[in-house]
Amino acid sequence: MSKSKVWLKPLVLIAAVCLVLAACSNGNKQSSESPSASGSESPSGDAGSAASGNYTLGISLPSADHGWMGALVSNAKAEAEKHGNVKYLLYTAKDPAKQTSDIEDLITKKVDAIVMLPIESAALTPAAEKIAQAGIPLIVIDRAVNTESYRTYVGGDNYGIGYGDAKYLVDALKKKKGKPEGKVVEISGVPSTVTDLRSKGFRDYIKDYPGIEIVATQPGDFTREKALKATENILQANKQIDAVYSQDDDMTVGIVQAIRDAKRDKEMFIVSSGGMKEVYQMMKEKQSPEVVVSLTYSPTMGGSAVNMAVKILEKKGLEGFWEKSVPHHIVLEATPVTPENVDQFFKADANY
Repeated sequence: MSKSKVWLKPLVLIAAVCLVLAACSNGNKQSSESPSASGSESPSGDAGSAASGNYTLGISLPSADHGWMGALVSNAKAEAEKHGNVKYLLYTAKDPAKQTSDIEDLITKKVDAIVMLPIESAALTPAAEKIAQAGIPLIVIDRAVNTESYRTYVGGDNYGIGYGDAKYLVDALKKKKGKPEGKVVEISGVPSTVTDLRSKGFRDYIKDYPGIEIVATQPGDFTREKALKATENILQANKQIDAVYSQDDDMTVGIVQAIRDAKRDKEMFIVSSGGMKEVYQMMKEKQSPEVVVSLTYSPTMGGSAVNMAVKILEKKGLEGFWEKSVPHHIVLEATPVTPENVDQFFKADANY
């Protein structure tokens, strides 16, 4: 319609403009009051909103079926909820196929970044590649993927855990038998870089001690139930065991139960990792079998990974770093906790 055919009085025109502005204002207010967090049930539609300074973060984690993972999920949620400009979509899965499907859904929703802890390293590598192809920053926690197509990795020193546990095992065998020799059992985790690195670090250290023999290795899949069954099988097959290398404190709880049920708790000791308060309690009370060491592998890395994702989206670096970007690879220290220093680390109200 041409301007010559518009015959609106000034007052009517002003009123119309005011109505339009009011409608726009109400629409913006409704958008800003949308929920800041979402659980495993995700809203439909596209999620990305980075242009406005608000972000949607996808979080894909294994199901919280044991203490460490439960604490990690809790820590990730707590960190996401600290940020007023972040909405998060949290998915958990029990198997790689479901996790892959979850990742594809997050890509379809066009989230601004994804935080992922792979259930299995190799199985989730193609999903990591799809995230990269979609141009979405990926922050990987704990278990690495077999590609460099991620923005940042945050995890513990898994090789250092295996190496450190082996060192404490050798020293304990020297104390027990007068020399570094004995029959050792390994209870390992799920197929992942975590398991591989912990096994490699352990073997790299003990290879210089030919008197130490690994008589059995079985997976406990990072759960106390499967570790208990694996240990029961090994105890039945081996009449002599001097030490157990447990790759995880949750598994150690199951291992301890199996050893006690077999009434062989005076025969062997355990080296472990994770920093779990139940294991710290065993140390404090000098329970049998003795847990000689637990190297820290804190589930707080879940919160740290979410924090890194937000910094990446906001184009910020780490405090104290001159570089204004988040590093590609962040490895956390594995601190030895022993019966001698356990009081410094034990917290009765810890969530793990």
